[in-house]
Amino acid sequence: MAAMGAEDTDGVSRAREMADRDPTNRALGIELVEVGPGRATLRMRVGEAMLNGHGTMHGGYLFLLADAAFAVACNTHGPVTVAQGAQVSFLRPARAGEELTAAAVERERAGRSGIYDVTVRRAGGETVAEFRGQSAMLAGRP
Repeated sequence: MAAMGAEDTDGVSRAREMADRDPTNRALGIELVEVGPGRATLRMRVGEAMLNGHGTMHGGYLFLLADAAFAVACNTHGPVTVAQGAQVSFLRPARAGEELTAAAVERERAGRSGIYDVTVRRAGGETVAEFRGQSAMLAGRP
């Protein structure tokens, strides 16, 4: 990763603002914990409405939390950046009342493409899911 300069500071600020104005984040109680160049950490408490028929957190909500962290991390460099693909591995169930943290980190960025890994953990550090996202910077979109 590049040293943090004025461009990175502006990109981090824009990524923070993007997360703050996200209506889905607000509706689900997803909070931005930390953000820096190429990285972001978000957290969310599992609600009853997020459970599936087995009484565990629906995989779509786990994916959403990881994707939200990925979105913030990949937008810290300035230009508008979107997902071009992503996959998730569900490792352990999460239950109502648990607080989950999604930590995204940039693995590689080349040209307009990037690769980001996100680990979703419950309190105590046990991994619940691993996510890998591939980003694409949109040309001409500051």
